[in-house]
Amino acid sequence: MQAVLQHSPSSEVSSERRKNASAKRTGFLLLSPSVLLLLVWSIVPLVMTLWYSVQNYNLVDPTLHGFAGIDNYWYLLTDPDFLHSLLNTFVLVAGVLAISVGGGTLLAVLYDQDFFGRGIARIMVISPFFIMPTVSALLWKNLMLHPIYGVYSAMMRAVGLTPIDWLARFPLLTVMMIVAWEWLPFAVLILLTAVQSLDGEQREAARMDGADPIARFRYIILPHLSRAISVVVMIETIYLLTVFAEISVTTAGGPGVASTNLAYLIYSRALLQFDVGGASAGGVIAIIIANIVAIFLVRAVARNLEA
Repeated sequence: MQAVLQHSPSSEVSSERRKNASAKRTGFLLLSPSVLLLLVWSIVPLVMTLWYSVQNYNLVDPTLHGFAGIDNYWYLLTDPDFLHSLLNTFVLVAGVLAISVGGGTLLAVLYDQDFFGRGIARIMVISPFFIMPTVSALLWKNLMLHPIYGVYSAMMRAVGLTPIDWLARFPLLTVMMIVAWEWLPFAVLILLTAVQSLDGEQREAARMDGADPIARFRYIILPHLSRAISVVVMIETIYLLTVFAEISVTTAGGPGVASTNLAYLIYSRALLQFDVGGASAGGVIAIIIANIVAIFLVRAVARNLEA
């Protein structure tokens, strides 16, 4: 009887371990189809991109084949068009972030105030975010910025000025304006939610202490928005590195490569020049750059959230 009692705890532990192991196996079997699908969905294209990046592979020249080593990477990194597109990418991302985050902060504070028609104004400022990028680009290209029939041209002629062909004279700036118009509503939506979460008693106490609106914005509202701003910057940066539709529809990367970013350069190498090897090398470089940027952004956001 004593022997049975002595072995009872160990048998219970063994039984519990078997149940846990069985539950883990069942969970693994249930999750394995989705995990396998995700691996195929992500790993296979990555492996193929890496493979083609070290191959001589051109769709219009079947005689060009074989192992290229790092030649595709070397050709791309020493190509002036690559360096120019890389610079355009960072200028585009920085410019759109400055416009969307700066303007979004000011509009969030403005729309937090009580005024007539505030609900309609909020809907109107958020609505561009739900327009597809291709439609937005066509809207700006043909309706707003057309040098003959555009709204801006009509306004300039109305005051005696000569209309400007924005897409020809200022291609990168124009693309930046279009993309910022698309992403400004996102920043307003996130930052307005953050402003509304601020304690009203704190702002009222600052007002009663004699703080003017600028001081309240600088020392109360802006520090409160720091976490929301960091989240907006992280999300927008990830998407802005891959801007393509706006460039393809409006400028096609031109004139020359004046508005070509890294994503459009890879597209032009693959589907306009049919250089699959060079385009794959550009894709690998783009993946590396995106991951480096994402690591820094995630760490910055994590430090901000922990503060």
